[in-house]
Amino acid sequence: MDKSEEDDSNKFGLLAIILDTNPSQRIVRQNPQLLTQFLDAIVAFGNAHLMQRSQNKLAILSCHHHATDFLYPMPGKQLDVRQVDGQYEVFSLVEKTIKQRLSHIITNAPKLNGPCESMLAGSMAMALCYISRIQRNTAAGVKMHSRILVVTGSNECASQYMTYMNVFFTAQKLGCDITGGQYLRLTQLDGLLQYLLWVFLPDPQMRQKLVLPPATKVDYRAACFCHRELIDIGYVCSVCLSIFCKFSPICTTCHTVFKTPGPLPVKPKKKKKV
Repeated sequence: MDKSEEDDSNKFGLLAIILDTNPSQRIVRQNPQLLTQFLDAIVAFGNAHLMQRSQNKLAILSCHHHATDFLYPMPGKQLDVRQVDGQYEVFSLVEKTIKQRLSHIITNAPKLNGPCESMLAGSMAMALCYISRIQRNTAAGVKMHSRILVVTGSNECASQYMTYMNVFFTAQKLGCDITGGQYLRLTQLDGLLQYLLWVFLPDPQMRQKLVLPPATKVDYRAACFCHRELIDIGYVCSVCLSIFCKFSPICTTCHTVFKTPGPLPVKPKKKKKV
C-alpha cells in the first residue's frame, strides 16, 4: 500500500443535503411533478457521492413547512431492502428509504391554509448537529470533510432571522463565500442532476481544476430592518443584531428597550497661556 492509498483510508467525506419539500413553494405549486424530478436527482447525486469513496457518509434532510425530518439515514431501524439485479445494495437502500420517508412525511403533514415559509434555518441547524455528532464519534486519526448542500426554491425568510444568525455564527468558518463554496441559481431545472454532478460533487481541491460558473459577487452591506434598504452605516441591536438605519428606542425584532443616546461630550477648549 502506497502513501496515497493509506491517506485515503484515513479520511472520508460527509455530505448533508437539505431538500426543500415545502409544497407551498411557487415553483412546486406551478408544477407539482418537479418535486419528483428533484428527488430523483438528489438520490442519484447522493449515490454518486457514496461511490467516490467507500468510507463516505450521506445524510438527506427534508425541509417542510412545519418540521425537518431525516430522509436518510432512517431514524431507528433500517429498512430490509433486497438487492435489485444490477444495482448496488447500498444504492437501493438509499433510494427506497428516501422515497418511503418522504411519502410518510407528506401524508402526515398538516394541511396548508396558505403559503408557508420553509424551515430552512432549522434544517441547517439540524444538519450542523448531525455533522458534529459524526465528527465526535469518528475514530482518532481519521479526518472528516463535511459539506452541506441546500436545494430550495423558496425566497428569503425574514421571520427566521434570529435562527439564521445563530446558525451562521455557529458555522462561520464553514460559510459558503468565506471558504470558496459554490452558490448556483439554476435557469434550466431539467439539468439539475448535471449541475449537481458538475459543480457540487467534486471536492474543493478538484474544483480548482474545473471551469465552473463564475461566482456571484456578494454585497456585504446589510439591509435595515425598517425599510429593507442597503446601508453602509447604521444602528445594531446588541441583543439580536438587528440593523436599523435610524435609532429606535425599542428593537422591533426582540423588543429590547435602549436608552436614548445623549449628545457627544464636548472637550473643553484649552486656555491659552498668557
